[in-house]
Amino acid sequence: MIISPNSLDTNLSVLLLDVSTAKIQLPEFQRSWTWDDNRIRGIIASLSQGYPMGAIMRLQYGNPEIKFKYRTITGVRSQNVEPEYLILDGQQRLTSIFQAIYSSEPVETKTDKNKEIKRYYYLSMEDCLNDSVDRFDAVISIPEDRKIKENFDRDIKLDLSTRELEYQHKMFPINIIFDNNLWMDWIFKYRDYYKDDAKACALLEQFQKEVINTITAYKLPVITLDKTTPREAVCKVFENVNTGGVPLTVFELVTATFATYTDPETKEGFDLRKDWKASKDIIQGIGDTLRTDILDGIDETTFLTTVTLYTSYKDKQEGKVGAVSCKKKDVLALNFESYCENKAQVLEGFKLAKDFLLKYQYVFRMRDLPYTTQLIPLAAICAYLGRSKCSDPNVIKVLTRWYWCGILGEMYGGANETRYANDIEDVIDEVNGKPNSARTVNAAFFSATRLLTLQTRLSAAYKGIMALIYKEQCHDFMNDTTMDIVNSLTEAPDIHHIFPEAYCEKQGIDRLRYNSVVNKTPILLATNRSIGGYAPSVYIDGILKKVDGLTEEQLKTRIESHLINYEALKANDFDTYFIDRAKKLLLLVEKAMGKTVSDKNSENTIDQFGVSLDENA
Repeated sequence: MIISPNSLDTNLSVLLLDVSTAKIQLPEFQRSWTWDDNRIRGIIASLSQGYPMGAIMRLQYGNPEIKFKYRTITGVRSQNVEPEYLILDGQQRLTSIFQAIYSSEPVETKTDKNKEIKRYYYLSMEDCLNDSVDRFDAVISIPEDRKIKENFDRDIKLDLSTRELEYQHKMFPINIIFDNNLWMDWIFKYRDYYKDDAKACALLEQFQKEVINTITAYKLPVITLDKTTPREAVCKVFENVNTGGVPLTVFELVTATFATYTDPETKEGFDLRKDWKASKDIIQGIGDTLRTDILDGIDETTFLTTVTLYTSYKDKQEGKVGAVSCKKKDVLALNFESYCENKAQVLEGFKLAKDFLLKYQYVFRMRDLPYTTQLIPLAAICAYLGRSKCSDPNVIKVLTRWYWCGILGEMYGGANETRYANDIEDVIDEVNGKPNSARTVNAAFFSATRLLTLQTRLSAAYKGIMALIYKEQCHDFMNDTTMDIVNSLTEAPDIHHIFPEAYCEKQGIDRLRYNSVVNKTPILLATNRSIGGYAPSVYIDGILKKVDGLTEEQLKTRIESHLINYEALKANDFDTYFIDRAKKLLLLVEKAMGKTVSDKNSENTIDQFGVSLDENA
């Protein structure tokens, strides 16, 4: 949808009147007003010289699809009035101007050292008309009692506590400028005060002409988005214009929308932030006996996307919608009733997803999780299937194949909302024995040569292959610990080289090979220290000497549990070991994906590895 915002230069006096009467307010998601004393002085100085200060952007209120909770601008007395417009950009400027030059109350601001202060603002008439004085210095900030003091408050440097003192010091109180009665009264009484002083009266006339009239005639460009503007567009506009402020995420917009609904427990506006905090504790398993951080990467927007995906799929099954979708516009359109109805089941879905990862896929920690994004369809699928089906071996088999095709095919690295929708339909249909397109499974492809380019844990496929090695229940070389959930969480194995990096460098072995996933495996710290930078034959002998009662046959079994050719390792035969392990890793990949790695015998594979990786070759 193309939007056509309206732009119109608007008198500052009109904007400030609308602020004071609450015709213009703020959406609740806007951050608080934060400008300090010097920034307020700066904008008054710019205003008094007619300098441009950027446009104000506002949204016409009244779209039934955008029910934002709203609040008055800081300094405006709270009023039970529905706004005509909500400010999207320009809050800091408009609030500062309103408080300093329109409100009769002192401005509650702070110093540049963050000390809270209350201030009134004056313009020095003489300094404003003196070209040698910077206009900023002509804007005088006065404490609440209208007295500037020095010498630890013992001496009064400037006293403006009465109108007569204002006249005496030729200091104009800026906050009366838009009140005609006060302004005219101030002028008449100033002239009476200086009735015999032609120079002082001439100063007033010049000040009124050059400064006062500049401020009262000031216009601001105001860009207005009408009430037909969709939520997605509002979100994007806010993101673009508020680069220096708090970004407006999908979550913030939904929070503002949900705040218009009454919480059944508190009888107040529903607080999605508070509700998310409780949901996050459940997702992260706070208080669990054996807690893992595997789901700690689930943020509020990811959660809302999952709720939207689940809701959309459920609604399609019930004939309420024609297609499954969880794009940004769909999350923004998530209604409050659907959120309340489906949230608990989605939280259960995250619990089931965590169990699936820990028990069946040997992914134990957040740093080992290939894709956080894949948790969105996984949790939504589990939520819909429920605990009973998610414990069924046949269902686990379907989920497992889909999961590993997504990881090893590296399918979730970009914008994935369409894939999420395809996944939930295809996987649930497969579970229920219905025909489906199996789009992620069919599209997944793993190349044999990818083994060489998987060099760090930043890659999802790299993490995936390490998890597959965990699934083989590999044992630590030194203490025989099995890399299962309990041991992995309590002792935290890490990924290290099998042929040590330092040794490989000395032997002139290509880094592309020795630093690839083929030469990596999960081991505990003590084993890694024993390996050091030594040749395998040396560290094997060292481990046998360090561990009392350990036989070579036992150590061989532990090492081979990592899919390592023990004889080649012991003989320091890197090439034989490397090709053998590459073949074994490809077999793991094929088993996980349920499909053949088609290029094991290709010309490109033979060129890069030196031989075919077909296990029968």
